[in-house]
Amino acid sequence: MASNRPAPEAPFVPAQRESDIFGYGEYRTEEGPWEEWNPTEESIRPVRGRHRVAKQRGGGLARSSTVLGVGVIAAVGAGGMASAHTGKPPVSISMPDLPSVGSLFDDSSDAPAATTASLTGVGTASASADSDQSDAGEALRNRIMAQAEQQQSKAETKATAAAVAAAEKQTADAAAKAEKEAAAKAADAKQKAEAAAKKQAEEERLAELAKQFQLPVVSYTITGTFGQPGSMWSSGYHTGLDFAAPTGTLIKAIHGGTITEAGWAGAYGYRTILTLDDGTELWFCHQSSINVKVGQKVGTGDVIGRVGATGNVTGPHLHLEVHPNGQATGIDPMTWLRGKGLTP
Repeated sequence: MASNRPAPEAPFVPAQRESDIFGYGEYRTEEGPWEEWNPTEESIRPVRGRHRVAKQRGGGLARSSTVLGVGVIAAVGAGGMASAHTGKPPVSISMPDLPSVGSLFDDSSDAPAATTASLTGVGTASASADSDQSDAGEALRNRIMAQAEQQQSKAETKATAAAVAAAEKQTADAAAKAEKEAAAKAADAKQKAEAAAKKQAEEERLAELAKQFQLPVVSYTITGTFGQPGSMWSSGYHTGLDFAAPTGTLIKAIHGGTITEAGWAGAYGYRTILTLDDGTELWFCHQSSINVKVGQKVGTGDVIGRVGATGNVTGPHLHLEVHPNGQATGIDPMTWLRGKGLTP
């Protein structure tokens, strides 16, 4: 059986394209057909600092290039805004030189790599801007925290210094108070010691004087004291110290001295005046008898007379008066005798 030869294929006529292939009612020129255009290194020369895309034939590619350009500008703008927020200098974004825009839509294996590299660079720049913004925020936070810690440290240091100053002042006040109290105690102790020493010295002195002085009579009763008021005395008060004792009781010299008077003295009766070496006069009055004479030297304990009731009296007694330096007005004999270590 004979075989027929296949009919030759009809040549491709672009003008016979159906009008509704893209859903339009009529044929549109921007839908093709297009000539194949392969850019070369001579046809597209990259411009330093700017990336230009060669003008393509056909309106569809132009629109696609415009969309890509807007996306790139938006990415770059976002990176610039991120840089502006971080307060750091803008990040330089390097875009690779594209041979042609048409190559982005080529079905060859090289086209997707170029597109991927370009978009990856934009994403990396955006991520870097976000990282810079995060780093700037972290740095600001760290700076604020450092300032807060520094202020807190200063406040704590100030409070510590104030507490130390208060403690030092309290310690100083306590030390001053203790020192003052110690000084007061020391002064009081010194005063007491001085008083005790003075008292002891006085006692020793009086003990020595007691050996040199003695009371005028041995057995007696005090019946009248110095300054006692009464009409029986011409001066209106008693001027001496009365030792009541029986008549004839011996009267002895209180201390050594010289007899400057011995005889009758009116209201004093018989009176003997003994003048001591310091000029003090001792008057012994109302004696019943006198045993010494004027100018005679006597010593402590020598008998100078006897108790009597002569003169202005109500009974036998010795009336003793003490006149310092021979003055007319006498002093209290009781006080004077105690000053000599004697206790009437």
